[in-house]
Amino acid sequence: MKKIIILNGPNLNLLGEREKNQYGSFTLKDIESRCVDYGKQNKINVSLYQSNIEGELVEKIQESRNSQNGLIINAGGYTHTSVAIHDALKIIKIPIIELHISNIYNREDFRHKSLISKVANGIICGFGLEGYIMALDAMKLYTRK
Repeated sequence: MKKIIILNGPNLNLLGEREKNQYGSFTLKDIESRCVDYGKQNKINVSLYQSNIEGELVEKIQESRNSQNGLIINAGGYTHTSVAIHDALKIIKIPIIELHISNIYNREDFRHKSLISKVANGIICGFGLEGYIMALDAMKLYTRK
């Protein structure tokens, strides 16, 4: 069974409360439930992790290099600022999908730059909660080998 980890960065623990016009009314628990259910239906062991702390996300990325078949990351605000997350992702040799709930290119200018994109196999943004399922679908393709 393939093992995929989904990492969520800062403030995503407040989904359902924050900026509902951008992120909708679903919660992180809703995302986790949908992804785990999808994994069970598709013979994928899906694990999820959220942290507001950059170093904790870096440690999870590093741990994933030997324990996971693929990594999906919604780094939140760290997408645009974290060289440390970029460098950790650059080290691992498993497929990486960058994910955003909102369309980062339809928002403030500072969100248009991603430090993760250069090390990711692909990017999914703007599809809300469904983006997570789309990322898992794409990861099935990347991990077939």
